[in-house]
Amino acid sequence: MIQRIPKIFRNFYFITSFLFLVWMLFFDSNDFVTQYQMRRELSDLERDKEHYLEKMAEVEKDRRELMGNPALLEKFAREKYLMKRPNEEVFIIVPREE
Repeated sequence: MIQRIPKIFRNFYFITSFLFLVWMLFFDSNDFVTQYQMRRELSDLERDKEHYLEKMAEVEKDRRELMGNPALLEKFAREKYLMKRPNEEVFIIVPREE
């Protein structure tokens, strides 16, 4: 029965190489599936990084505009934080929900 198997498949180095390849592709801690998942996660994280870098640049631009223009800073404080001058009254109008 062993004689019917081609000689190349009975070779010690072929069997060892084949077993090593199978081990590395499927059973090792750095197998093919894990590498694929890690690459996909890396690309997702790089995309998120670019998004957050864009947001940081936008926020920094808005910050420079606010700190450079006192009228704009006052408008931002009034709208966002409902701040007022000492002799003013603030009325908040909330639309009805239908």
